[in-house]
Amino acid sequence: MRIRRPQAPSDPQPGNRPRPGKKRPAPGPTEAERRPEPAAGAVLSGSSAPRPRPGASPQTPSKGSDGTVATGHHRAVGTAAGRRRIAKWPIVTGVLVLLLGLGMLGWGWANNVLDSRTEAQAKACTEGDSTMKVVVAPGAVQPVSAAAAKWNEAKTVVHSYCVRIDVQSFASDHVYSALTGQNPDAIGGIPAAWIPEAGNWGDRLAAARPDLIGSPAEKLTAGYTYIGLGGSAVDEVAVRAAQVFRDFLMQPAQQSAFSPTGT
Repeated sequence: MRIRRPQAPSDPQPGNRPRPGKKRPAPGPTEAERRPEPAAGAVLSGSSAPRPRPGASPQTPSKGSDGTVATGHHRAVGTAAGRRRIAKWPIVTGVLVLLLGLGMLGWGWANNVLDSRTEAQAKACTEGDSTMKVVVAPGAVQPVSAAAAKWNEAKTVVHSYCVRIDVQSFASDHVYSALTGQNPDAIGGIPAAWIPEAGNWGDRLAAARPDLIGSPAEKLTAGYTYIGLGGSAVDEVAVRAAQVFRDFLMQPAQQSAFSPTGT
């Protein structure tokens, strides 16, 4: 058997031998190394998601104040975006209308309570009693006395006083002489009202004693005149009560008490 000896490596070709004193240049980058690296977050074609860099921690999606979630690519729609907002002005308007209605109801209730309290105090005669004197011609004393009885029974209130009417009868010429002759004691003092027969008694008294006229003479019936008196001898309550009693006598219920001819 023949044994082959290993052959020594052949010497390199003369052109490939390194020259003494010169270094061989370092090899350049390969084709793969020359390719540009993809930008952060970019997705390569054919891959489903970007590969994280070695040593980099995965990014956690941030959540905005309105409930939306922000990712690396798009703004994801969160719970707040899917909720439809309701306008507030109809609610505010409704509340204001409700408060206005309640305020009006409260004002009406308070006003009614105040009126009822005032009326109750007026009917209670909080200031006490007062007397008003009326001088009447003899022919009208009966219907006027009947009207005064109704007035007194009802406890009619004037200026918070329960005013009682006192009817006295005197002839008209006698009353005129007492009022103009400075002798009112002849008829029991100056009355709050005088009811003489129809005529010019009111004009005569206004010409002679204008200070005694509390209200102008008015026709009460066909046969009688109503004259309200005043002055320092008649207080304010009596002056006002005389006007109210005049209106009371003008009512049909009292007018019917007079004779058909008005006398």
